[in-house]
Amino acid sequence: MKEDFYEILGISKGASPAEIKKAYRKKAIEYHPDKNPGDTGAEERFKKAAEAYEVLSDPNKKARYDQYGHKAFENGGGFGGGGGMNMDDIFSQFGDIFGGFGGGGGFGGGRRTVKGSNLRIRVKLTLEEIANGVEKKIKVKRKKVAQGTTYQTCGTCNGQGQVTRIQNTILGRMQTSATCSTCGGSGQIIDKKPANADANGMLSTEETVSIKIPPGVVDGMQLKVTGKGNDAPGNGIAGDLLVAIEEEQHDTLQREGDNLHYDLYVSFSEAALGTSKEIDTVTGKVRIKIDNGTQSGKILRLRKKGIPSINGYGTGDLLVHVNVWTPKNLSKEQKEFFEKMSNDDHFRPNPEKEDKSFFEKVKDMFS
Repeated sequence: MKEDFYEILGISKGASPAEIKKAYRKKAIEYHPDKNPGDTGAEERFKKAAEAYEVLSDPNKKARYDQYGHKAFENGGGFGGGGGMNMDDIFSQFGDIFGGFGGGGGFGGGRRTVKGSNLRIRVKLTLEEIANGVEKKIKVKRKKVAQGTTYQTCGTCNGQGQVTRIQNTILGRMQTSATCSTCGGSGQIIDKKPANADANGMLSTEETVSIKIPPGVVDGMQLKVTGKGNDAPGNGIAGDLLVAIEEEQHDTLQREGDNLHYDLYVSFSEAALGTSKEIDTVTGKVRIKIDNGTQSGKILRLRKKGIPSINGYGTGDLLVHVNVWTPKNLSKEQKEFFEKMSNDDHFRPNPEKEDKSFFEKVKDMFS
């Protein structure tokens, strides 16, 4: 089981953004590979701290993590226990956290690693796919470094990716650093490139990407496939593919969290005499029994026929709402029958204690 992000950083769920940043910097300094040469355990803790900070420092990701836990980011990509995030990822994304440990993105004063831009797509899922999990193969247009493209060290920043300027001010000598405008921060510039490549040596390609979607995802949730965005020039790292989930409306089932609702209509005679009905579920059709004397508004609960929890807390239920259909047009014989029965004791409303009111049923449904 993956470690809790809050425990990794040693903070509480109510920690402020400043406290989260401070806790991460402390862990990053403690476990940085330069301070622990050859210690693979320290490097792993360093990566886990970066993974935790990457989520908890982003308000949207933090909200999803607080609600769904680690499953909110499972997709066959992403961090995967800290192993999916390499040192270039960390230095390029969180270099500003480390302060006095060196310029650029790394600790040793090396060049700043450039990351390619992210791509965003939307994937539509049926309730059945959401309930069971699914692997989608999606064609994605992404930019990749063209074959035959070579780079050389940028002469403006000498491969550092940043240009340092020293100015004399009334407060003394001030040193400032800015991204190199010549190489865009990569520390490298084009040496050779094919004629069909763009100015950065890139080509637009179409690639089929496999996306593993876990059971229980919700509409609007965003998954990440690491390294399937656009390539970065030079020896940079590729961006990510961000996958937004869109839930398609089902013909007969309505979702409410992990529970599903189904409206079942029966006739007077079926409600009075009892019957069996075939209904839809996310795992196929099932037949249910309707007891004789069933009242309109009765709710039948089919345990674990709903949606699995994205957090691993079990599976929701399918709630079948029984509605007795009142005929709108009657024949002469039918009218005579109901007129004859109108004064019959068996046709007069006589609710028993176990026949709950509408409000009691709603209360039970949400309890």
